Amino acid sequence: MPESRKDELAVALIGAGAFGARRAAAVAGSGRSSLVVVADSAVQRAGELADSVGALALSDWREAIECTDVGAVIISTPTRLAPKIALAALAAGKHVLAEKPFGRAAREIESAIELAAERQLVLKVGYNHRYHPAIAKAHELVAQGVIGRPLFLRCVYGHGGRPGYEKEWRSRPEISGGGQLLDQGVHALDLFRWFAGEFAEASALLSTSFWPVAPVEDNVFAMLRTRDGVVAQLHASWTQWKNTFSLEIVGESGSLGVTGLGRSYGPERLVQHTRPELGGPPEEDHLALPPDCDSLALEWNDFLDAVERGGEPMSSGADAWRTLRLVDALYRSAREGRVVRLEPASEFASGRRAERVVVQ
Repeated sequence: MPESRKDELAVALIGAGAFGARRAAAVAGSGRSSLVVVADSAVQRAGELADSVGALALSDWREAIECTDVGAVIISTPTRLAPKIALAALAAGKHVLAEKPFGRAAREIESAIELAAERQLVLKVGYNHRYHPAIAKAHELVAQGVIGRPLFLRCVYGHGGRPGYEKEWRSRPEISGGGQLLDQGVHALDLFRWFAGEFAEASALLSTSFWPVAPVEDNVFAMLRTRDGVVAQLHASWTQWKNTFSLEIVGESGSLGVTGLGRSYGPERLVQHTRPELGGPPEEDHLALPPDCDSLALEWNDFLDAVERGGEPMSSGADAWRTLRLVDALYRSAREGRVVRLEPASEFASGRRAERVVVQ
């Protein structure tokens, strides 16, 4: 196995798909870590990625975890496999970064969260959108109170799929756990929680309107409300023919709007509207963002900081559990045609109490 320098964290990547390759680039470019193992059941794909970074290629993820020099594991596999791999990696004493949503339901990731806490290991879930500069700056401004008390949030997120989408693993609920809600919708749920805190009520309508992917959904329409009345609205779609991301945070004295995520979603932009007087036209300010900002690199550095200094990174395992708890509630709402009312879950263990359901 290739050796890493003593001052670098040796990393094993499990899953050599397109996103795994982007993770590999972040590891290699950090100057604080090195990718020493790439594992994928698709042997040729693992070999090609491993060769590009000078790593060892393996076909079995278990062998990657058993490598004694490896200090951290990145899991970029289909959702069904992630909790099992994470448990094995944590049991072997490795820190873990798993792609979102990490599990098909909240209960699937509880054991991994408990084991990470017991072993004092970092467990992070890749809710990468928090590191996009426009979103991070918007969060900073909300925390500073520049738009006053938040009133509501609204997010539209989607793409148009591709030929053969119904044959991919995302359309198979036994692997993915669900459709667009667990694909891109969870990013919005994570951001809603980051901006507004925990939600007390959840309701959703799901549709399979175009792609032959039933029983999973290609569109989700969701509403959430916190105990102090902040409402969040989501439309996530696999029939958004032009790739789209927009996030609005509206407060008592103004609003913030984020559009774009880079790449096929267009350049990131952040617009602030300030209301000088009730009923008056708002002032508009297009805020400058840092150029050439790599959100995956920023996320990886946050993971490395947590490993080196201790403490939890953003979007920890427990954080991801709370987001999956919302997913569970939204699927239940759509299935039963009811608003799902969630009990407080400020601590991980408290979320295990049964949810109460009330009819609208």
